[in-house]
Amino acid sequence: MKFDLDQATQVLSATPATLRSLLSGLGSEWTSTSSDATDWQPFDIVGHLLHGDETDWIPRAKIILGQGTNKTFEPFDRFAQFEKSSGKSLDDLLDEFERIRASCIDTQQEWSLTPEQLDLKAIHPELGEVTLSQLLATWVVHDLNHIRQIVIAMARRYDTEVGPWKQYLSILK
Repeated sequence: MKFDLDQATQVLSATPATLRSLLSGLGSEWTSTSSDATDWQPFDIVGHLLHGDETDWIPRAKIILGQGTNKTFEPFDRFAQFEKSSGKSLDDLLDEFERIRASCIDTQQEWSLTPEQLDLKAIHPELGEVTLSQLLATWVVHDLNHIRQIVIAMARRYDTEVGPWKQYLSILK
């Protein structure tokens, strides 16, 4: 499927409500952090998505669109949520994510991006040259990847409790 900004925006706009529907009102046994950087739980993932919206996607798009002399992105701290989310509730994170995501979508839509702008390039510190359309497509897939990660983390809580049905539950493999 070729990148389409309107279709991408549909997914990006739906993510906060998807997460709220899936997670809000659940007990902490379903969502709480393990505080383990190698075992992200729903709380950690929502914090990560929030941090990305604050410091990654739109700031990097601005670098691309600015086409200044330094077109290199700042490295992204993929683990900042462990400190930034400390002391907050999951509902706090969901509220903040919803607000920040709406602002990001508003900013992106105000730009009225053209096909030529979507082809503009900058330098990722690890990946090299990237286009704006690649950045925005990655934002969409990043959301979907972490929604999947949340569902897997939740399913694993009943890993042994499903008994012999586990063989039919690909989410537990």
